[in-house]
Amino acid sequence: MQINAYQNTQTFNKDINYLNEDEKRLLTDLQARDTEVRAHEAAHQAAGGGMTGGASFSYQKGPDGKMYAIGGEVSISTKGGSTPEETIANARQVQAAAMAPANPSGQDFAVATSAKMMEIKAEQDLAKEQQEKLNGSETYRQNAMQEENKEDNTIDISA
Repeated sequence: MQINAYQNTQTFNKDINYLNEDEKRLLTDLQARDTEVRAHEAAHQAAGGGMTGGASFSYQKGPDGKMYAIGGEVSISTKGGSTPEETIANARQVQAAAMAPANPSGQDFAVATSAKMMEIKAEQDLAKEQQEKLNGSETYRQNAMQEENKEDNTIDISA
């Protein structure tokens, strides 16, 4: 005996017309939560570019027999870069992805804070590199001036 998909769905899903008021309220709440969770995770993905993975969800079965997303997560890669500039760009992308949803969660704030710390460290590294280059240039300039002064201070006493 073959059962088509429609008949199969009807067998396992409760007809919402037969739900009591509490079940209808629960169903409305689950539907709203499902929409909110999916939009939240989609916002992470949209803002994360290539730094985010796929969304995974936790589900609850509703009184209508359907499964509704009640929680979710998207992995965000917090990798550094090969240069401080690349690390800064990556950190900013992670922050944007973490804070993209309309209502960021505590975990979203924690990820954004971690990425901000990564950005600050990379900015410090960049400033140190720039200072070392500047110091190197300054040392070179001072050495050149000393050599020039040595040449200017020599007195020719030949007759």
